[in-house]
Amino acid sequence: MTRILITGAAGMIGKVLLVELAGEGHEVIATDLAPRPNDLPDHMRFERMDVTGDDAASDPAAIIAETKPEVILHLASIVDPPKGLSGKTARDLAFAVDVTGTKNVLDAALANGVRRLVVTSSGAAYGYHADNPVPLRESDPVRGNREFPYSWHKRLVEEMLAGARREHPALEQVVLRVGTVLGERTDNQITALFRRPRLLAIAGSDSPFVFIWTRDLARILRRAATDGPTGIFNVAGDGALGISELARIMHKPVLHLPAILVKAALAVAHPLGLSRYGPEQVRFLQYRPVLANDALKREFGYTPEKTSAETFDLWRQWAGL
Repeated sequence: MTRILITGAAGMIGKVLLVELAGEGHEVIATDLAPRPNDLPDHMRFERMDVTGDDAASDPAAIIAETKPEVILHLASIVDPPKGLSGKTARDLAFAVDVTGTKNVLDAALANGVRRLVVTSSGAAYGYHADNPVPLRESDPVRGNREFPYSWHKRLVEEMLAGARREHPALEQVVLRVGTVLGERTDNQITALFRRPRLLAIAGSDSPFVFIWTRDLARILRRAATDGPTGIFNVAGDGALGISELARIMHKPVLHLPAILVKAALAVAHPLGLSRYGPEQVRFLQYRPVLANDALKREFGYTPEKTSAETFDLWRQWAGL
């Protein structure tokens, strides 16, 4: 039995993970700034925790010191800022959760003798670059773009974790660079792209996506917290799907536009409040990171049950597309 503390336990992945851990016999401490999940198993403890450290009553240092977990699964992150926030306010909140929050959890883990820290990073940490290898492997550099807050913050987090590995080798680390996660009720800025009447593609790039099923990710996290090896692992199902293939599956048309035209349109629309995206969004569509999952299967010892195509089809059926 292992005492496992989970941050972000009320989120989409956290809820699936709690189900995976429910019958394992581990002592689980679920934490989140959100209220206790209604479906949290009775035998699991819940603590309200604000990873940013802004709320003294739910400070991560105090809660981790009091609960003394052996393993911390750090899931807390912001992919999409809450509705109503934009610009600097949204970026500051994302930084506080993603970067400052990870530092607070890492510091508390080191101060309290935590044996293993598991962190969900992202394929976005590699950045959106024309010279990214296809596919990307764990040995490739992490170059998250400053203009994409989520990508930039994951880069900063990974640099922080790399420093901790050098200075505190006794703390085991598992870092998971996760592709696009899809499952029931997944609804974010990426799935919004798939719900449009027609899909947008940049001429000359088919913008491939790699997907991972929520349950596969939960099982990977369970293994990472228990008997899995340490290290850095890309997390994605087999294969990749480009915009054209996604459109074919959903019986939707594709609008192929030149990059320079899309940049010009967004440069006008964004300042006027007609689009939440600026010209930099073109790089997101052109140079999406395609993750190799060889190390996940060979070294970590987990082969995803669902391929990227099967994962997308499950989400598509749920979304009614």
